[in-house]
Amino acid sequence: MSQNRATVTPIEDRNAWDATVEALGGHPLQLWGWGEVKAAHGWEVERLLVTDPEADLGAGPSTAYGAAEVAYRALPWPLRSLAYVSRGPVGDPARAADVLEAVAAHVKATRGSVALVVEPDWEAGSPGEQRLTGAGFRRTDSTILIPRTLILDLTLSEDELMAAMHRTTRANVRKNLRSELEFRRVATEAELEKILTIYRETAARAGFGIHSDQYYRDIWRFLGDNSPIVAAFDDGEPIAFVWIARSGSTAFELYGGVSPAGQKARANYGVKWAAFTEMKADGCTRYDLNGLLNDGISDFKKQFAQHEDQLTGTWELPLSPFYPVYARAMPLARKAVTRGRRAIKEALPAGRRAVEGAVPAARSLVAKVRSRSGR
Repeated sequence: MSQNRATVTPIEDRNAWDATVEALGGHPLQLWGWGEVKAAHGWEVERLLVTDPEADLGAGPSTAYGAAEVAYRALPWPLRSLAYVSRGPVGDPARAADVLEAVAAHVKATRGSVALVVEPDWEAGSPGEQRLTGAGFRRTDSTILIPRTLILDLTLSEDELMAAMHRTTRANVRKNLRSELEFRRVATEAELEKILTIYRETAARAGFGIHSDQYYRDIWRFLGDNSPIVAAFDDGEPIAFVWIARSGSTAFELYGGVSPAGQKARANYGVKWAAFTEMKADGCTRYDLNGLLNDGISDFKKQFAQHEDQLTGTWELPLSPFYPVYARAMPLARKAVTRGRRAIKEALPAGRRAVEGAVPAARSLVAKVRSRSGR
């Protein structure tokens, strides 16, 4: 690691932290509220401001050239903990490697974590990658957030965004817009509970794991206005939704779901468009649909544009002499998780009764895995 002269200061004031994230164009997963969600579910969170040694800290957030919200997950002795920066650091990409070097030195000195894992919000091939390699970071395939994604440019006009869709997708969106469906943000806790019901039904139908309802209630509570849920309503009842985390510049899609009635109305098309336009109206300049895999959900996402985006992925910096132990153990743990997920999916076609019996166990397994990985 190079000699990086910097001052690292923990920040304990929410307003000051969020002002820094916004001033430096940060991702919504670096906002205070997202850290509070993780802190409520097994992580310890620290917000670190990075300044030049000569900077006057009393001058406020504008003196910072970088920042990182670091989440720590306890690991068995002697590994101590894993430090993780989700879609960070925040700041000028040209100095991002300097920020991460300073953060890594702080984590090593104060926490003794086995490794620092970072997933920057950078395009693949960014100049920052070379700097990370020079600082000792290693690219790893053990990703938490999927680097292959689709990011819409919300500075385009609505006509341009519509033109980029597949023809049948555009037709479905326009049909929804001409229908009697209402597209708006979820406004009450009672509506939130209905959204959670739709999400549980969607997960059972599609065969993916989810957290407990309390996890999603905590997102609603801790992120507040930075986590809008845009929904399609039919006669006052939600039938499809898109849940977003947003900062000043970036909208990041967290979750989505559709009820059987919503499927029949194809409301998942209109609600996606409503999410795009709502975030555009809020001033966001980019909309990240959050991950593309080789599955039906990803195929649906890809209907809304003719391109894909590849982010830099996951980088890991060893901080402890016990790192080789951690590096050997993690792939084995992830393989076990993959086998468990595959078994759950194979059980799904066995019939409605079998599915309903498997879903609670699937939720429990994957929620535990995601809580360990940070998702």
